[in-house]
Amino acid sequence: MDTFKLLQTLTETPGPSGNEKAIAQTVREWWDPYADRFVSDHVGNLMAIKEGSGDGPRRTILLAAHMDEIALMVHQIVEHNGNGFLRVTNVGGVDIRHLYGQMVVVHGENKSFPGVIGSLPGAMLPPEKHNKPFGYEELVVDVGQPMSTVKAEISVGDFVSFRQPLRKLLNGRISGKALDNRASVAAVTICLDYLSQRQHSWDVIAVATVQEETRLLGAFTSAHSQEPDLAIAIDVTFGKGPGASDTGTFELGSGPALDLGPNVHTGMYKALKKTAESLEMSISTGTHSRASGTDAFGVQVARSGIPTGLISIPLRYMHTMVESVDMKDVERCGRLMGEFIAQLDDKFLDDLAAGMMEEDSNQ
Repeated sequence: MDTFKLLQTLTETPGPSGNEKAIAQTVREWWDPYADRFVSDHVGNLMAIKEGSGDGPRRTILLAAHMDEIALMVHQIVEHNGNGFLRVTNVGGVDIRHLYGQMVVVHGENKSFPGVIGSLPGAMLPPEKHNKPFGYEELVVDVGQPMSTVKAEISVGDFVSFRQPLRKLLNGRISGKALDNRASVAAVTICLDYLSQRQHSWDVIAVATVQEETRLLGAFTSAHSQEPDLAIAIDVTFGKGPGASDTGTFELGSGPALDLGPNVHTGMYKALKKTAESLEMSISTGTHSRASGTDAFGVQVARSGIPTGLISIPLRYMHTMVESVDMKDVERCGRLMGEFIAQLDDKFLDDLAAGMMEEDSNQ
């Protein structure tokens, strides 16, 4: 599998949080060779079921990687000399400092319009705003169209996605938009490919979840409807770089980070770590003291509770248009999940429960 081509296709397909139809179709095309069947739910989650070889009824493991991305939304249409301009607001955790000068696509009801985000030069702004970051009130999206076209084709509430190609850097590094979290969708794809060459007794439910960037919606609904026995959430985490804290950050190329914290079952952490050791794979350990801010939170609490693990891929410049990862980390994450699933047997859940009882008895 060509990892760069996979990531390029995934990242360059638009999928604002709340409008994931296009990226869902792209993911389905990549997952189609591995899936026995697909399920789509009312909120837009895409679920690929890969059946295991065990006798039915089989145990199931759910892999949750969100496919939505941060974006913008039209909240006002303004006119200047017969031309139409758009005022926008954020969808998800957009860092406004990075917006000025970005290329975008405005997704109208019937067609899409390429555009740019511009503003008056700093010297033309009021003195109190000189040498300050632009705010949403100073920024406009310019699609180069007359007001008549803008009013006819674009409405308040339309989504605006960022337009940025994926680029190769040196030493297997790549940079672009939406690697949060298309890098993890790619890792799930690599996992499915790995399992196509390995026997596994459990059923696998691969889910490209929706609206993680805004409300974890897809994690809650997919885990509730599918009722898996186990789950793994896959996301990105903060990569080390100049000025970054040594705590809670991870070197690009150092392998996946396995999380420990309230949203993670300790038995899942230990089992994933043991699998990594069997592969002689470099990993790191991350921690969260409250909610992790990932799909693990939504999956873990579905129905009566699901033992959940959390695997993260180190990423620099999160929530910008130059997010950067090492492709080796993406590939390692996929192999780790694949090998973990290949080793699952009928005793795993019992052993997981026994391990928790042992921990309680030792306290």
